[in-house]
Amino acid sequence: MNSPIFTEIAPGIFRKITHLNDLMVVVIDFKNPPMEKPDPFHSHPHEQITYVAKGSLKFFIENEEFLLKEGDTIAIPAGKNHTIQTLSQGVRLIDSFSPIREDFLV
Repeated sequence: MNSPIFTEIAPGIFRKITHLNDLMVVVIDFKNPPMEKPDPFHSHPHEQITYVAKGSLKFFIENEEFLLKEGDTIAIPAGKNHTIQTLSQGVRLIDSFSPIREDFLV
């Protein structure tokens, strides 16, 4: 299943989804200014790998903080609390999830 266009999911944040039965790839564009503070933490039962296609950000997993820039990747185990804080305008992330995020399809 492919989403042919980007959908605005919050002001200045756009998402495009592609998936099969057990794997989902999500492109997320942050077109808003850098975040003043991190988003709230969240967790989900999906394994996640994130590739930074553009920009820079801080990635928080539980009590650890990672500074990521274009070309970096990070893996988030299922069930771990995590969040981000963009540090530049124009951040693009490519997230892969397994299993697929059914909550993204509604």
